[in-house]
Amino acid sequence: MAIEALAKPVNAWCPHCEPGRGCAIYASRPAECESFACLWLVNDLLDARWKPSRSKLVLTTSEDGIEVRCDPGFPDAWRNEPYAGDIRAWAAEGETNDMTVVVIVGQRMILVTPDREFDLGIVGPDERIVRELEGTKVVGATVVKESDLDAGSAKGAAPTA
Repeated sequence: MAIEALAKPVNAWCPHCEPGRGCAIYASRPAECESFACLWLVNDLLDARWKPSRSKLVLTTSEDGIEVRCDPGFPDAWRNEPYAGDIRAWAAEGETNDMTVVVIVGQRMILVTPDREFDLGIVGPDERIVRELEGTKVVGATVVKESDLDAGSAKGAAPTA
């Protein structure tokens, strides 16, 4: 993830990260680092298997649902069990509750539904994922410019970030 206060871009190691040890500036880390909490740390339903150093996944929330961020060195970690089963279960619950589950592998985003995946490619900061729904079931997904959504070009579709 990007860290604005450190000018750390997305998909780059933090210069203060010491592999196997952690953050070298932990005591004086920026506020955005201090306020960040992986879901593994704050959700009692996620056991030790979900610890990022073990799973190679970092779980975060967005306005629209859950984001599963893969360690770039392990891009398929989310496809391994028990993670894949849990991710599909979250996607099933999400369809019912109008929430999304997005897997982020490098710069690529994959919208996960209970029975399929929509590889959306690179989704820019000025773009949004638009789901095509039949009832609550996601049957399609595309990426559109946010300005097109504002103009009403995606009527009837449910935008997600």
